[in-house]
Amino acid sequence: MLLSTRLLCFKVEARGVKSNCFGGIWGGQLQRWENGSYDKDGSLKDLGVPDNPAILPRMAKLTDNMLEFAEEVKSIEILDKSGKPILTKDLERRFFEAPWIHKHNGIYYLSYSTGDTHLLAYATSDNPYGPFTYQGVLNEPVQGWTNHHSTIKVGNEWFLFYHDIEISGKTHLRNVKFTTFKHNADGTIDPMKTYFGTDWRF
Repeated sequence: MLLSTRLLCFKVEARGVKSNCFGGIWGGQLQRWENGSYDKDGSLKDLGVPDNPAILPRMAKLTDNMLEFAEEVKSIEILDKSGKPILTKDLERRFFEAPWIHKHNGIYYLSYSTGDTHLLAYATSDNPYGPFTYQGVLNEPVQGWTNHHSTIKVGNEWFLFYHDIEISGKTHLRNVKFTTFKHNADGTIDPMKTYFGTDWRF
């Protein structure tokens, strides 16, 4: 089971382990916490070093009441297929915000928003703490500046819940949508295209 807000998700595995994955840059402000304490004068976007590894999402196990961390917060590493960290300048693959983890056939899927490139991307691992290997696009751009999401299995079918601005036409007034998807035999997920118009409003 998973429960999510814009910048975090709570993961409860079948064996009862509860975890919180969270984080985001820009408004999520992870870039102001990279030295271990909050820097009120820090960057408004990222760390400003394009060739350095990108800022990473975070995760920690929770206590049984889900109100406190039961361990030290850890970074969730995202690597390319050659085993190298995704870089800050790699805007179509780097983590921006809204991490989400689901598990299928023994594979953990970390999906997240790339923010200013308007994609949902995903990476896979055999461990919920990673490292995760980038696999590709989960959801192509929707109408509106950004997209946040969740994935959930109901019966034998998987659903992607996401948002766009079809009703309001304003990027800060979002409506929820969903679509179905499948995991391929090799563990990949085909990119989902859910908007077919031209009025992107980025």
